[in-house]
Amino acid sequence: MKTRLFTLIVALTAATLLLTGCFSSKHATKGKKGDNTVLATEDPFKDTDEVTINFKNMKDKEWESPLDGAKVISPFGGKRPNHKGTDIKTKAKDKVRAAFKGTVTFSGQMSGYGNVVFISHLTGLETRYAHNSKNLAKKGDKVKPGDVIALEGKTGNATTEHVHFETRIGGQPFDSELIFDHKKNELRKVKLTAKKKNGTIDIKVK
Repeated sequence: MKTRLFTLIVALTAATLLLTGCFSSKHATKGKKGDNTVLATEDPFKDTDEVTINFKNMKDKEWESPLDGAKVISPFGGKRPNHKGTDIKTKAKDKVRAAFKGTVTFSGQMSGYGNVVFISHLTGLETRYAHNSKNLAKKGDKVKPGDVIALEGKTGNATTEHVHFETRIGGQPFDSELIFDHKKNELRKVKLTAKKKNGTIDIKVK
């Protein structure tokens, strides 16, 4: 009986690792020596149940494509269950750039992500850039749109050089294609609305 139970646990663990893909762990396995913590991103729902970010009014200097000239090789959701980001690709060691102004809340290694950089932006928006061959930004750095934060790679759960690009608000991941046209490397002129109800965050654009 104990042998069967052990076999079942091992099988379930392996299945979980396969399903979670390139974002399998929420916990740092390695990072800056002696510091594996992730700084908190602002909670936009602290005093309200609805927040908006108006990308329509953003000037060109207020945003940047995270990987200029990239093509999408795996969309949000994709063929893998729970793929929480968009995989974009150019070439090995290409420059990965901050999409918006913000503060680096984590720069290090995480299971699945490999070398990854988290950036906290205004209104609870967070962006993540994973599988980097090298992280250049450090935790606590203040970055501007277009600042080079890492180099494209295939660390973590990756079989080819690319960037796993995530967008989140209030911790809830959403499809970055809602605000970025990755084919044209352009920011969409949209207004994003996020509503929180009964612990669930609904994100829409118009």
